[in-house]
Amino acid sequence: MDKLIKLAEKCCEKVEVYSLDEHLNRINFENGRLKEIETSIQSGVALRIIKDNKLGFAYTKNLQDREGLIENALNSLKGGVQAEFDFPETKNLPELKSYDESIEELSNETVVKECERVVKKISERSKGQVNITAIIDYFKIRILNSSGTDVATRISNYYLRTSLLFPNSYASIERILQDRKFVHTPDDYIDYIVDTYNRSSKEVSPPGGRMKVLFLPETLYVLLWRIAYATSAESIYRNASPAVNKIGKKIFHEDFTLINDPLNEDFGPARAFDDEATPTQMLPIIENGVLKNFYYDLNYAQKMNKKSSGNGFKTGRWESEKIAIKPGPALEHLFITPGKASFSEILSSIDQGIIVAGALGAHSGNIPNGDFSIGLAPGLYVKDGRIVGRLKDAMVAGNIYEVLQNVIAVENRVYPGMVGYFPAILFDNVNVASR
Repeated sequence: MDKLIKLAEKCCEKVEVYSLDEHLNRINFENGRLKEIETSIQSGVALRIIKDNKLGFAYTKNLQDREGLIENALNSLKGGVQAEFDFPETKNLPELKSYDESIEELSNETVVKECERVVKKISERSKGQVNITAIIDYFKIRILNSSGTDVATRISNYYLRTSLLFPNSYASIERILQDRKFVHTPDDYIDYIVDTYNRSSKEVSPPGGRMKVLFLPETLYVLLWRIAYATSAESIYRNASPAVNKIGKKIFHEDFTLINDPLNEDFGPARAFDDEATPTQMLPIIENGVLKNFYYDLNYAQKMNKKSSGNGFKTGRWESEKIAIKPGPALEHLFITPGKASFSEILSSIDQGIIVAGALGAHSGNIPNGDFSIGLAPGLYVKDGRIVGRLKDAMVAGNIYEVLQNVIAVENRVYPGMVGYFPAILFDNVNVASR
């Protein structure tokens, strides 16, 4: 990498080299039995160059031909992508607990036995199909640039997602467990899945209309995707967000606080720098309902005369190769501040309502406008504070700028979800359609 950056500096004004070495084991159980174990080793180097205020990009999985990699990056300059930003000079980063060495010694056999234990405990108390995905993941990132930066980090991650499927359906009750190292699955994790499943085993067909709706930690991403779009520097720059000119204004209920905090070692893989080597920070996005900040990468920060907030990440969610993706503005470490009520207290407060336990079509609707329309897979029906069954065909629709004004309660505990840790949140007056 050091040789590569020196070679590239001979023909380019600004240079960045990003390297990734990742080892990932994925263990899949289907219908309570081991289905497959997949191992992937991903390594490579990505090169970004800036010449005459144009951005060039290339990547390789084999660094033997450095000149060829540079030539590919130079050829990509023909695309004419403007880039007037500077790569940061990053020094003196905090040391974070993001890696546990035991992860490299964790065997597939140990995780398989743990999955079998979870399957047994669940199957003793329910009749549903048990599917489990377990992941052992550890990787190293190193970034060098022509501004003198040379930073590196190691990340370890143990992940367990358990799904208990309803008959003749892909709808399920699920929960995620995540840590830097292997941990035994706690009893309350299993209790939640089994108890919620058993209480919703009966199919019901309640009337639709506007009612209370409880989003679980696993389904809040439906709303958070729209907030992330609205507060991205890219959306603001393109004037494609309802949040333009709303900094400092109350846009949601005062009980809703959303933070992006890569420095928090307790919730997810901590990062001291982003994928552009910019130092990360705790960044309030929404604080007590008030819009506090947009988030920036280097490119859009320069375009808008701001500083990068340390949110430049390689986030191609549908891509398998991170090195093939250029960084862009992204929220990767979200956290919703928990409230005061337990899950059981929130549930008992619902006279009539729906629990969004799974969502279909989260990408549908006018995302820039904050609209959503999702199928429930499953949706659980609550009557007089009790789950009485699940809905076969139902949808929930709304707009985040309306729904997030109507927060009734926020759970007092957070759980792993997509790109963050979240509590369950109960909303009022949400539109539910059912057959």
